[in-house]
Amino acid sequence: MDRAAALATDLRRRGVTDVLADSTSRSIHSSDASLYRVPPLLVARPRSAEDVATAIELCTRHEVPLTARGGGTSVAGNAVGPGLLLDFSRHMNRVLHVDAEARTAVVQPGVVQAELQRAAAPYGLRFGPDPSTHTRCTIGGMIGNNACGSRTLGYGRTSDNVAGLKAVAGDGAALDDAGKRAALRDLAMANLATIRTEFGRFGRQMSGYALEHLLPENGFDVARLLVGSEGTLAVVTEATVTLVTDPAYRALVVLGYGDIAAAGDAAPAVLEHRPTACEGIDARIVDVVRRRRGVDAVPPLPHGAGWLFVEVAGDDEAEVLERAGRVAAGGQDALLVTDPARAAALWRIREDGAGLSGRSPAGLPAHAGWEDAAVPPAMLGRYLRDFESLLAEHGLTGLPYGHFGDGCLHIRIDVPLDRPGGRTVFRDFLVAAATLVAGYGGSLSGEHGDGRARSELLPLMYSEAALGLFAGIKAIFDPGDVLNPGVLVRPRPLDADLRVPAAHPVRGGLAMAYRSDGGDFVQAVHRCTGVGKCRADNTATGGVMCPSYLATKEEKDSTRGRARALQEMVNGSLVAEGWRSPEVHEALDLCLSCKGCASDCPTGIDMAAYKSEVLYQSYRGRRRPAAHYSLGRLPVWARLAGRMPRAVNAALRTPGLRRPALALAGVDPRRTLPAFARQTFRSWFARTRRPAGGEPVLLFVDTFTDHFAPEVGRATVAVLEAAGYRPRISERRQCCALTWISTGQLDAARSILGRTVAELREAAEQGVPIVGMEPSCTAVLRSDAVELLDEAAAEPVARMTRTLAELLSQTPGWRPPALDGLPVVAQPHCHHHAVMGWDQDARLLRAAGAEVRRLGGCCGLAGNFGMEKGHYEVSVAVAGHQLLPALQESESIVLADGFSCRTQIADLSPRRGIHLAQLLAGRLP
Repeated sequence: MDRAAALATDLRRRGVTDVLADSTSRSIHSSDASLYRVPPLLVARPRSAEDVATAIELCTRHEVPLTARGGGTSVAGNAVGPGLLLDFSRHMNRVLHVDAEARTAVVQPGVVQAELQRAAAPYGLRFGPDPSTHTRCTIGGMIGNNACGSRTLGYGRTSDNVAGLKAVAGDGAALDDAGKRAALRDLAMANLATIRTEFGRFGRQMSGYALEHLLPENGFDVARLLVGSEGTLAVVTEATVTLVTDPAYRALVVLGYGDIAAAGDAAPAVLEHRPTACEGIDARIVDVVRRRRGVDAVPPLPHGAGWLFVEVAGDDEAEVLERAGRVAAGGQDALLVTDPARAAALWRIREDGAGLSGRSPAGLPAHAGWEDAAVPPAMLGRYLRDFESLLAEHGLTGLPYGHFGDGCLHIRIDVPLDRPGGRTVFRDFLVAAATLVAGYGGSLSGEHGDGRARSELLPLMYSEAALGLFAGIKAIFDPGDVLNPGVLVRPRPLDADLRVPAAHPVRGGLAMAYRSDGGDFVQAVHRCTGVGKCRADNTATGGVMCPSYLATKEEKDSTRGRARALQEMVNGSLVAEGWRSPEVHEALDLCLSCKGCASDCPTGIDMAAYKSEVLYQSYRGRRRPAAHYSLGRLPVWARLAGRMPRAVNAALRTPGLRRPALALAGVDPRRTLPAFARQTFRSWFARTRRPAGGEPVLLFVDTFTDHFAPEVGRATVAVLEAAGYRPRISERRQCCALTWISTGQLDAARSILGRTVAELREAAEQGVPIVGMEPSCTAVLRSDAVELLDEAAAEPVARMTRTLAELLSQTPGWRPPALDGLPVVAQPHCHHHAVMGWDQDARLLRAAGAEVRRLGGCCGLAGNFGMEKGHYEVSVAVAGHQLLPALQESESIVLADGFSCRTQIADLSPRRGIHLAQLLAGRLP
């Protein structure tokens, strides 16, 4: 029996029951949000402090290292390790108690920061530190790295907000062990001069151990020493944290400067006005937001190429506005924002910075590794200029932003790790950058920790005496070097274990172009930097990603987990069977192909496209699952059924035929198949006289509208004619090949879609708008076609394709029919949200006077996904996140443009959804 099997057996025997030894679990936990890849031997998900103590004891006995992990959002390689990985986010994730009077909370280490905020909010309290990953990072991880966030100026670091810890040291002892405390006190008293001169010099000095907390004048606080120790000394099992009151009023002042360095020069003066936050943003990162999400995603900003976002807060509105006015007076150009929604849109740019900066200004992959160095704030402007020069000297670029009031700079840099010599460039630059920061009296890390990226560089910042203290502290807590070895003490080389250089190129034979990634599938899947936004509930703000993770809470069902499995596939060691690897198919099985990640993931992952590629490569020339032949070729069967719809509908309702037919088709028997229309839309259109005149518009007649919902087509025609258009349709039937794409039948998809685009191209080149009625099919013409076909052929069609709302909103003089006060619950189709965006629809409805409640998340059916055997429970769980509760709570009109969405609504509730065209057509004069 090997070490992994022996340890797994002993863990289970001793009551640690949730132990994962399979290669899928090891693959998806092989990296965090850093550059580093270290596959664990095992993953265990503890349920109690006793499980943690048992794990440490057994790891010591088996000589297996142990690494603690929370949300896996660590950027420096702090949460990966070669032995047992303890994932706290699955079970030890509760807020145990909130004491409103004492203003404290007791939490388990795996609780997500946003969950703690929700628990504290009813008492008017909150946890102060707020990193940009607050929707998915855990309190345990924040303790491990001493996380800070944007509002450190107002609320302090995590170490300033920890009142007490329960933890198990590397030798199994508790944190209050008398022998340990005595040894620590002796070590500190013998080295007071070193500690007083080298530690705690400024607020963002996070590198190394925080030995200043052992000073007598600081109360010999062992708990705070552990904060920021990156799981190398002890594993936290419970934390008591302090809470603060949220101020009653906030104002955001945006100050414009000529460049980012000038903003850095100005930051120290802003501190005189006691802001809660002072953040720096560069024009280059704002430009990325505009390119990725449209110009409307960025509210108007003051003139400049660098900005400070300064938040002033307090309980007296007049005093807050007066201070904000003084802040604004200090800028070259200023904007005062008091509207919370407008401020939130601006702060969102900053929150997504880590992901948005995953591509450099040159469009190359940009990496962490040197992403959070800090200098005393008074030095920041000079440091920024020297740092820009250092980048240029090494031929590198990045998108800078950061906590300028604290002197902390965030940036990801386009180090060519995927090219020969990339490791050397990485090492040389990090050594030079560390030397620069040390020369400014700064810190290699300002909040992310040293991890595998910077621990080797600590001798450039600290004396031999200080480094000796680190080793002494480690020996007291973890004499066997069990906990997170290779970090801080006896570090791994900073260029060891890098994930990207280990990948093998995958270029030839791909079905899709991957145009944004240079045609390289490896680069495409490595877009995932691991920031983990897919593990957060993005639906409250109208997001979709990631519906299956919200349903299962399993890492393998997150976008990040799937990306990690694909990254391991291209690495070829742990996942060794290429496209057909069971680990890859297991990770992709519950991907709904909703495309939510394509818009909601800051790095632009498109897991739907990757899944199609995997299915294509896996089944090319081989027998496919039954659903690929039935649901995947639905337009073929619909055309045949359209010849005798009544007979087909009757057959599918016959009990003796229905179940065998569904089983043969690979469809879950609990599903209700939609009925075929007695008259197709194309047939209706051909037999109906059209009024002469009007601007021409070409309707794209998709299979779903034509054969299942012709009433949507008829309503679309009525609305367009009322708006002054002359709708027409193509002579021949067309298909976007969506069902072939989602099932990975990409050779057929390319052929079908190619014919469609060729027929639509003439109208597009003449400037005739092409209006799609089914959102998923419209999205294919706008997005997938350019990836599957020749770009020059597909681009004119993509450019001229519109949704109904887009076309109407661009129509001069058109006004929507009155919907004054009409309550509407809207379920935007996932592809509509991801590819076209739903904002035009929302504006149109508001202009008509409707009271719209926009739902986030996916309906759960997602084309063929929810119909297939094995997916029903997850499909229903996804619908239960937002859609089904909304239908139960409200009698409002249900707006759902997507045929899948309307099918799911009808299948799981007594309600019926309608298309936007039907809503508007029903109110026409």
